[in-house]
Parts: sequence; structure tokens; C-alpha cells
Amino acid sequence: MAVDLATRSLLHDKLRFLITVSGVAFAVTLVFVQVGLFLGLMDNASLTIEKIPAELWVTSHNTPNVDFAHTFPETYVNRVRSIPGVERADNLIVWFLNINLPNGAVEGTEIYAMEDFTRWSFPWNVAEGNLQDLRRGNYFFLDDSAKKRYGAFEVGQYREILGRRLKIIGRTVDAKSFTTTPLTFLDLRLAQALNPDQLRGNTTYILVKLSPGADVEAVRREIQKRLPYNDVFTKQEFATRSRSYWVESTGLGLNMYLTVFLGCLVGIVVVAQTLYTSTMEHIKEFGTVKAIGGGNADIYKILGKQATIAAVVGFALGALMAYAIRPLIYKIDLKLVIPNEFAVIVFFGSIVLCLTAAMISFRKVASIDPALVFRT
Repeated sequence: MAVDLATRSLLHDKLRFLITVSGVAFAVTLVFVQVGLFLGLMDNASLTIEKIPAELWVTSHNTPNVDFAHTFPETYVNRVRSIPGVERADNLIVWFLNINLPNGAVEGTEIYAMEDFTRWSFPWNVAEGNLQDLRRGNYFFLDDSAKKRYGAFEVGQYREILGRRLKIIGRTVDAKSFTTTPLTFLDLRLAQALNPDQLRGNTTYILVKLSPGADVEAVRREIQKRLPYNDVFTKQEFATRSRSYWVESTGLGLNMYLTVFLGCLVGIVVVAQTLYTSTMEHIKEFGTVKAIGGGNADIYKILGKQATIAAVVGFALGALMAYAIRPLIYKIDLKLVIPNEFAVIVFFGSIVLCLTAAMISFRKVASIDPALVFRT
């Protein structure tokens, strides 16, 4: 009986039901898109850290994130290499330089420079070219994402970086940063020669790969002892630090929470209004339930069923819309990351949202007089 009355009263006015479901779907879509974009940006903020197989990162003191690096002497790497438990340690330069485009414009580029990229399996997605060739001359790799800022390019073409003519000998895919500045990859010595005032004899990071079975904390303590003016982070610590910097310094996290809150609030208002109107129109049916011996618990089940139906259908439509616009978001060079665990959270959150909205109707039907059904 409860299920029949719940569905009948909910579907009696199909337009109102559509409005109810649309309110839930709007809230769900907004949550998926806003949080998905946030997770995509955070993924870019630490993407290179997570892709490089280094257990420890040696940085200058108080480096806020992987993009905003500071220099220190490149010879420090020798102190790290001599520590027991260190299998490999290499310098990495991350720096911003200017690149001249064929149309005369000057853009910024973020360089990643190493002596041997292949030893670190970095960059991780090479679409064209041989990374070993970077050591043989004035060459560099450019990521495909640069096409949006720099225009189309082909392997074999030349570009000027700080006045030096370099040849593009390869390209990568999906190597992105939070700043959206295109990434280029070149040899460590070439990077130092391009900007000798700041980079000659210097590096910005030391990547450390440990020997099998080595104690991470013991090695870290020894590195810190030998390099007291540097910081040493594990991969996860540095990735978290990089993501946290952008959340705290840009207000991105607050913006996300505020947008999600407003979306949920709109969803609650729409669902509460339509469910309440439906309840008032079928108030005599609820009175009948009480007149034949039903209690408030039975009526609560009816309203709870209505709220759950609205939540499930609304979630399905909202999720469908979010996944449908995903390819469009990728076309504008953004990521929409929707983990399965997050989808489950949103599903149950939708049910809670609708049940919360139904509380207004719960209070109304609790005071129904069973004699209402006998009145004309």
C-alpha cells in the first residue's frame, strides 16, 4: 500500500516530478563537475612528482611546490650519492623560460631538464622521438598541450628559447602543470647554458631512488644531516605539499566548497518545495492511511520512498550529464576526474539530500487528523 501510494502521488503530476528530478540532477551535475575539475587541477599540480619514480625529493629550503623551484649547487648530488641505501641520485631542473613563436609572440614555457631522462622513465608518454637524442645537441621535446598556447607544431621544426635556436625532436602527451604553462624537456647542460646567470652550476631538485630494502627514514635523516640547508620530502609528502599550496594560496578549495554548497542548497529547496506541494495535494490520502490504522511511521515510509525515487532518478540523470560533458571539458585542455569512490559518495549524498528536503513534509503529515478523510 505504502509503495503504491508513494509512486502514485509522486507521478500524479509528471511535470512536477520532472522538476523535482531536475533539481536533484542539477545539484548532482554541479557537484560532479566542480569537484571533478578541482581533482583534475590537483592531479596536474602533482602529476610530474607522481610520475617520476623517486622515493625522495631534495629541494631548496621552503620550496612551496614543484613549479616554483629555487636553485642550489648541483654538486650536492655527490653527497647524496655517497649515502648507503641510495641506488641512484640525479639532478633535475624545473624552471620557467621564454620561447619565441613563429608569429613573433613570446610565451612562457616550463622546462624539465635532466642528464638522462630514460633512467627515470620520464616523461612517461612519449608520442614521437628518442629521449636519448636530447644529449646530442640543441634539441628539446615539447608536449602536445602546447598547441593551444603556441599553435600547431611538428617534430623537426625550430623554436627560439632565450635567443637560442633549438630543434623540436620529439613530443609528449599529457605532461601538464597546474599553471597550464606548456612543458618542454631538454638536457640539463643545455638548460644551464640557456640561463647561465641563474642555472649554471646549479640545480633545483635532487631525485633519489633507494636501494631495495633501504630504510626511507634513515636515508632521509642522513641526507638532511649532509645537506642541512635543504629540505627532503618523500614523494607523497612533496605531492601533497604542491597540491596544498594551490588550494591555500588561490582560494580554490573555498570556491569549490561554496559552489557545491550552493548547488546542494538549490537541490534541497526544489525537492522540498515539490514534495511539500505533492503532500498537500494528497493530504486526504495520508489521512486515509491513518484512519485505517496506519501510524506516522507508515506515512514516513511513503514520503521516504518518494524522496528516494527522486534521488535515484536525479542522480542517474545528473551523472549522465556530467559524463556527457566530460569530452567537451577535455577539448578545452581541462581534466574532469570522477573517481568511482566519489560517485558512490555522491549517490548516497543525493539520497540524504532528498530525505532532508522531505523533512518539511514529514512534519506536516505528523499532525494529520485521521478524521480529515470523513470531512467534506
